[in-house]
Amino acid sequence: MGDKRQYMVDDKGKKIAIVLDIGEYEELIEDLHDLSVALERQDEDEIPHKEITSNLKKEGIIK
Repeated sequence: MGDKRQYMVDDKGKKIAIVLDIGEYEELIEDLHDLSVALERQDEDEIPHKEITSNLKKEGIIK
């Protein structure tokens, strides 16, 4: 897949802005949101995988 980005330049040819495909823009926004959530939750206590699966089994969510 080739680089589909287009750049806007000033009168001296210096890149000053970029035009992205809307799909690429939406992916970047989603990634930014995911990173924000991860940062907010970084100090939360961890729950062991076995405990999570045990609870899900008790609730009938998984077998």
